[in-house]
Amino acid sequence: MNIDEILDLLDEALEDAWTLPLSGGRRVVDIEKMRELTDDIRLNLPAEVRQAKAIVNDRAEIISTAKKEAASIVKKAEDKARAIVNQDDLTKAAQQKAAEIISQAQMQAREMRQAATEFADNLMKSTEQFLVASMEEVKETRAKLRGRKK
Repeated sequence: MNIDEILDLLDEALEDAWTLPLSGGRRVVDIEKMRELTDDIRLNLPAEVRQAKAIVNDRAEIISTAKKEAASIVKKAEDKARAIVNQDDLTKAAQQKAAEIISQAQMQAREMRQAATEFADNLMKSTEQFLVASMEEVKETRAKLRGRKK
């Protein structure tokens, strides 16, 4: 059963509820049925909502992994630079090459951090957009339900 079908059942339950006399249109509903329907809604939330929650939880791990990889690249570059510098005949060339390697590694590290941050931000943005759209659907459904009660 999908969420729309469950919401239709919820709407039917509200329409079929007994109207209390002299209560301004208030109705008596079966609380167990309402709870059952809301539990069904929770169980049938779209996979995108669950995926969005997972992305939010994985954001820190993605950034942490990118930082570790960047640190590893910098360390390897520094180790390689030290090995090159230790060669007597090529000391000056090695120092220059080491500086270039370190600079490139640092640039790659910055780019990786930037890419990871942008990736996480884009995931968060799409998640936010999906959740906003879902919230609007819920608000519209609630408004429709309120409109039918009157």
